[in-house]
Amino acid sequence: MPAKDLYHDAVCAALIKDGWTITDDPLMLKIGVRSVFVDLGAEKLIAAERGSEKIAVEIKSFLSPSLINDLETAWGQFFMYARALQRREPERRLYLAVSRNTFETLFQEEAGQLLLEEPGFRMIVFDSNTEEIIRWQP
Repeated sequence: MPAKDLYHDAVCAALIKDGWTITDDPLMLKIGVRSVFVDLGAEKLIAAERGSEKIAVEIKSFLSPSLINDLETAWGQFFMYARALQRREPERRLYLAVSRNTFETLFQEEAGQLLLEEPGFRMIVFDSNTEEIIRWQP
């Protein structure tokens, strides 16, 4: 089992406050004979006639000395997990969760903007102090 991210509990609390139910912690995805672990799986009842919306959330703290290395890792994980989800659970959408501070610094720079512009990329921005979701992108 992989180690939990520094912000794991804050993101769980923020999702619950936003009306989500945590269904998997972590969400295991099989890729052939290998397994990967997305930090969280969650679902939220939208309306009876629409069923439920399902998401998977990969949490990243961006605390290493090299933010570019963290960005490269997050980018690779996001798209590998998104592809695996597309095959295994196509109804579940993947989001990368980052703190407000990371969003307001790294993701305002050109390097972060490259990922934000990538087709299919989704992000949750959370406040780790209040344990609330600040932004869903898109």
